[in-house]
Amino acid sequence: MLMRQAKKCQKDEKKELTKLKKAISSGSTEEARIYASNAIRKKNERINITKMASRVDAVASRVQTAVTMQQVAKSIGSTVKMMDRAAQTMNLEQMSLIMDAFEKQFEDLDVQTGYMEGAIGGTTALDVPQDDVDLLIQRVADEDGLELNAELTSIEAPQYLPDEAELNERLARLREAS
Repeated sequence: MLMRQAKKCQKDEKKELTKLKKAISSGSTEEARIYASNAIRKKNERINITKMASRVDAVASRVQTAVTMQQVAKSIGSTVKMMDRAAQTMNLEQMSLIMDAFEKQFEDLDVQTGYMEGAIGGTTALDVPQDDVDLLIQRVADEDGLELNAELTSIEAPQYLPDEAELNERLARLREAS
């Protein structure tokens, strides 16, 4: 259920990005800001829902671990009884087999516990920073080759230094175009 909600948020985010592109094309600054804010909010909502799904999986893993622990406790009890019988007969081969089984159960438990610990994550806030909104507007406009009106052109794009290969490729395209 949570994964379906996350997918719905992803679709809604894409719809908001499409609306953002139209607003930028039409020069509607306020609408562009609203759509950019909505897109970021939907993205954060998707991330939070995905994290929640992860937490639910972590809780399910913990419950499974508890059930496994009960089974291990029963197995240890029966193992101790078998060890007592083996010790009474002093059959070292049988004792060795029992100890191997005992160690394997503990290894399996360690693997399950490690998986459970890896599944737990942190939370993020739902606030949408204005800088993120402005950067998303700039990025969408750049990707689609759209012109921003004067109010939005003051947005600074993140500093990015292209590598030499990218610069050479751009230069080659410019030379071919002229």
